Parts: sequence; C-alpha cells; structure tokens
Amino acid sequence: MPKITFPIGGVHPHDSKFAADRPIEVLPLPPVAYVSMAQHLGAPAKPVVAVGDAVKVGQVIAEPGGFISAFVHSPVSGTVKSIAPRKDLAGNMVPHIEIAVEGDEWAEGIDLSDTLVTAIPDDPAAIIEKIKACGIVGLGGATFPTHVKLAPPPGKKAECLILNGTECEPYLTSDYRIMLERPKEILIGAALMQKALGGCRAVVGIEENKPEAVKVMRAAIAELGLPQIEVAVLKKKYPQGGEKQLIAAVMRREVKSGALPIDAGAVVQNVGTSLAVYEAVQKNKPLITNVLTVTGKMLPAERQHNYLYRIGMPLSFIIEQAGGVPEGAVKLVSGGPMMGKAIANPDAATVKGSSSVLYLGAEDTVRKEATACIRCGRCADACPMGLEPFLLNRLCKAGDLEALEANAMQDCIECGCCIYSCPANIPLLDRFRIAKGQVIGAIRARAAAQKQ
Repeated sequence: MPKITFPIGGVHPHDSKFAADRPIEVLPLPPVAYVSMAQHLGAPAKPVVAVGDAVKVGQVIAEPGGFISAFVHSPVSGTVKSIAPRKDLAGNMVPHIEIAVEGDEWAEGIDLSDTLVTAIPDDPAAIIEKIKACGIVGLGGATFPTHVKLAPPPGKKAECLILNGTECEPYLTSDYRIMLERPKEILIGAALMQKALGGCRAVVGIEENKPEAVKVMRAAIAELGLPQIEVAVLKKKYPQGGEKQLIAAVMRREVKSGALPIDAGAVVQNVGTSLAVYEAVQKNKPLITNVLTVTGKMLPAERQHNYLYRIGMPLSFIIEQAGGVPEGAVKLVSGGPMMGKAIANPDAATVKGSSSVLYLGAEDTVRKEATACIRCGRCADACPMGLEPFLLNRLCKAGDLEALEANAMQDCIECGCCIYSCPANIPLLDRFRIAKGQVIGAIRARAAAQKQ
C-alpha cells in the first residue's frame, strides 16, 4: 500500500525517538498513590469510598459524575488516607483520593495471567458495558470515555474503526513499544471494538518511520486470522495522529466544522486504548496502568525509559526511579514538545492519559523575541485545519470574538504547527488557546440562551 497522509498543512519536526529501543519496564509501587477524580474528559468522578476504608487493586473507588464521565479504580491496595483537593500537573486544585500502599492485593475476578484470550463475545452491548465498568478512556490525549465513543447516536453508523499508531509527537515512544511487545492484544481489542460498532472494517495507521511496528502488527494480523483489520503506512508528518487528519488520510473524508468523526463514518481510537479494551473485556482488568516515556536530549541511552506505571503514582517518584532530573534540564513536560503541557507540579500524580516525562534544555525552551508579522503565509501553509493563523492573530489582538468565530477559531486543534513555522516567533498558539476558549464559551452561552 502506498504511503498516505492528510491533504493540507503539517510540519516535519525531528523525531528524537531516543527511547524507541528501550523495552517496557515495570515500575515498583510507590509508598502512596494519589488518584485524581478528573482524569477523563467530562464530569469528575464521585468517590464511593471513605477515609479509613481498605481497598484492593482494581476496586471501584469513584463512579461517573455524568453521562460523559468514567469509573475510577484503585491502582494499589491499602488504606484510604484522605479525600481532598490536591494540585494536578498544571497546578490546579483537583479532588484526589490518597491511598497508603500496603502490599499488592488485587480484587477477585481479574485475570493476571499472560494467557492470550482470542474469543470475541457475541454481545456488542455487553462489550460496551464491560468497557464502561472498567473505566476505559481514550489514551491518545483527550481521555474521552471509550464506551460513549463506541455507542454512536441514532442515525449514525461507523464504517471504519481507525487505530492511531502514528505517535507523531517527537520523543514519545510508548505506543511504539506496545505495538512491538503486545500486538496481538491490541488487535484483539480492535476486534472487540469492531464487534461493538456493528462489524465495520478497521485500519491501524502507523507512520513510515516505524517499519518494525508495521512488520510486527501485520504478522500478528496474519497469525490471528483477522483479515478485516489492515495496516496503513502513513507518511511521516505532524500532526498525522490528529483525529481529523487520520480520517482524511485513511478514508479521504473531511470532518466538517462543528461535526464529529462519526458524522464521517469514523471512530478513532489510540492503540493504547485498544490494549486497555482487550484487558477490560478479556481479562476484567480496569484501566489502572499505562505506559509512559522518560526521555530528553541530555539523557544518555541507559537513562531513556518506557515505564509501565500505576495510575496515581507521583511523578516525583518516577523521576527518582529514573535517576533524578538530569543536568541541563530546565523544563519538564507531560506529553510531547508540540502539544504537551509544562509540568508545574512535579509532585502531581500520573493520570490515565499520562504519556511522558520529557526533559527539555534551555535551547529548546527559551522564547525568541517576537517581531512584526511579515505576512509570509508560512503559518497558513502549515495549518492542518486550513485556517489562516496570521488573520486569527490580528483578530485575537483586536478581541473580535464574532470575527474569530466566523473564521473558525473554534476548529483550531492546538497542534502548534503555526508557531513552529513562524519566522517572526509570534506566540500564536498561546493566543489561540485563550481565544478558542472564549469563542467556544460564547457559542455555548448562545446555545444555552436559545434553549431557554
């Protein structure tokens, strides 16, 4: 199959996949875990345990707080010490359940064996219910509850399930490692989601810079006998892993402004999510673990890591296990350098979607002085959404929300291609994040007023 990609925009940052050849290592348990109630898109979860309660690994400790929400399970066994607000990665106060770790006793019914379970249940509703009960959310960044995505509204039908194995962000290698180390589990998870969606075809999108993952996944498809799943080799281009960009590349369809992927007949899930679906449905294991990359230019090869961690594990504990903050690091980032967020609080705990601890040096973080826009158009050429960042920048400075909405500020995916390509060093992404929030707030306020 020829290499494919999305039709407009995109940039080509250096891969910097320094941890690609480092197998996944299991981290030891920390002395205490802090489990966030807001580690998924939508309403925060509501605690169902009290201070002093003894909990086991995999036990439900919080229930969904609304339709768009998710169950939260204990990642450790021990005693609940507190239920109170605590700073998250960004420094915001968020309710957490603090659990003192006492051994590693798992709840009954969770299959911890390595036995591969290939039989697919016949009941789509039961698959979705198990995914919901195990608190599975999207692990590609947005952490949208997976059970909601797998239940399209009436009148909508999934024609294609796209698994995102692109991992187009520089530095990150956790998805690559799980494709190499657990390909069959990922593919069975895909088959489970296909069943839940009514039997649509499935495509695993992998960028061309991961030929070993392409080889391993295709071999696993053949060995498992899953001809309804195929691997598409995508061109190396950021943000290839964006939902709308994947749909454009794989299905040659556009998701219109204000529409959802299902409106184009697509459901997009990360390969990590597919692995979590397998563990939930076939092993009865809730989402209490994930894989993150510890990496940075200043780290030698032996200090590059891909770790299997428990949710709620303090980042400071992971950093200590990885040898401490390296000399020359001036910034810690959760996620990749393009869309990741600076870690304001190293004592914050990991959440379901944590994907990295990235160390950046001064040369990668110091902002160059912004100069006047020269209207070169590079930002517009780079925008994968077809927006005109130079125009949006002027409207941001003018505070014209109406014009910003008319020019689709709300469609910005915050990928950073504009600021990456700007020769004038204008902080476009910073302004757009603020303006996008204001525009979406105005749209929602208007919709609420119309309902009254």
